[in-house]
Amino acid sequence: MAVTDEAIDKIKQMIVAGELRPGDRLPREPDLAERLGLSRNSLREAVKALSLIRVLDVRQGDGTYVTSLDPALLLDALSFVVDFHRDDTVLEFLEVRRILEPAATALAAQRASVEDVHALRGVLDRLGDDPTVDELVANDLEFHRLIAVCAGNNVLTSLLDSLSGPTTRARIWRGLTQEGAVAKTREQHAAILDAVAAGQPELARSWATVHVAGVEQWLHRVL
Repeated sequence: MAVTDEAIDKIKQMIVAGELRPGDRLPREPDLAERLGLSRNSLREAVKALSLIRVLDVRQGDGTYVTSLDPALLLDALSFVVDFHRDDTVLEFLEVRRILEPAATALAAQRASVEDVHALRGVLDRLGDDPTVDELVANDLEFHRLIAVCAGNNVLTSLLDSLSGPTTRARIWRGLTQEGAVAKTREQHAAILDAVAAGQPELARSWATVHVAGVEQWLHRVL
């Protein structure tokens, strides 16, 4: 194991074991290096790496702290990595989205409040009668983001948010090239919302599957 990797693993073990908890300040660099049997340089590199993935927060002049370790914060690093996807992997991202999004939509149908449904309806109502493809895709992203929030699972919400980037280009491409794509998207959004508002999780799951699979099937045909 590389020295820096060993340092990362030792800090990770301290956090996992509860020696360092969210919000805790790490011991001074020389003290921690001695305690872990590491050089100060390898410890410094480990801290830098862990700060990049939002596990640690380095505050100049104040020290280094464990972050909140909130799922949304930690999965932000996943979103950064996902942005480097190649176009030939977009079908794989859509496949994952087809697995996760219907589950989130079913949970939303079980957990969404009246206020949540009102907010979702407001998103759809804001879309004009003749939207551009960019406006439609932006509306689509916001609608699905709110659906995920309504599911009440922060990890699931963050995962879906990290997957939205790679599939955005495919949605725009479909909107520009497939006849009837705009009308179909609006109809499916309305059906999803009706199922969520009615508290029908399996119906909501089915419509979400149809909605995501439509983009996936279209992309299979054109690639």
